[in-house]
Amino acid sequence: MCARTGSRSTSGPARRYTTSEVHDLVVDGPGGGLALRLYRPESSEAARPVVVFAHGGGFVFCDLDSHDEFCRSMAEAVGAVVVSVDYRLAPEHPAPAAHDDLYAALEWTAATVASYGGDPARIVLAGDSAGGNLAVTVAIATCDRGGPAVLGQALFDPVIDDDFDTESYRKYGVGYYNSAAAMRWYWEQYAPDGTDDPRLIPTRAESLGGLPSAVVATAELDPPCSSGDDYADRLAAAGVSVQHRRFDGLFHGFLTFPALSLSEPARQEVWKMVRALVDGPDLPVTGTSGFAS
Repeated sequence: MCARTGSRSTSGPARRYTTSEVHDLVVDGPGGGLALRLYRPESSEAARPVVVFAHGGGFVFCDLDSHDEFCRSMAEAVGAVVVSVDYRLAPEHPAPAAHDDLYAALEWTAATVASYGGDPARIVLAGDSAGGNLAVTVAIATCDRGGPAVLGQALFDPVIDDDFDTESYRKYGVGYYNSAAAMRWYWEQYAPDGTDDPRLIPTRAESLGGLPSAVVATAELDPPCSSGDDYADRLAAAGVSVQHRRFDGLFHGFLTFPALSLSEPARQEVWKMVRALVDGPDLPVTGTSGFAS
């Protein structure tokens, strides 16, 4: 996990991407200036799909730089304009500050991204870990408020809730990179006043029906895995089209470690699902992929 000071990238060895333009921007946010980093890939499309991305880090750590390589990979592989959001971090800015910042970034994107070659009719909300939580809660909020239309949600190892008694927490809460103790601490920083709010815990929403189609990628050895799997099942039960993959033998955040030999083939599978999401998804797909070494 990246530290607040000296935030490290998980990019590993340097790699060249074909992203043709990268723009660092500051837009108006609910807490003042909100920093964004926009990646525009080389593409023959007149208007590219758009991914509004929230980084992971337990709502406390990481930033635009820590997930720069991941966003470049996604922009290139999906052929999408990626808008990475530097939302406010806890504990200085407890919930729902991060949620509100991502919502503001979605509004800015819907109004402005066409000038960067993006298609405002094909916006996907995405995030890894804590960022997955933010992507889901903003997808619910914009649906409820009649805000900007969202085509899909793409969730990588999402932290859906604060239920520490699931099967994956019991089996993998100690000794598998991410831990139950760390997750408890993150939630204490982010939500010191409790989590009885769908802006924090998306499954507290009255209904998941009507939400946009989803890609959900989870990791077997990750304590929040069961909640991510359950969220995919709940979406499907509510009539939402879902592509769901659980990657067996892998741990929390593995997609953001390109130096890991198993990361690239898993990424390629996930990027394929995201491309299907923005191009018009096929029938719902669920299952597991065993990438254990």
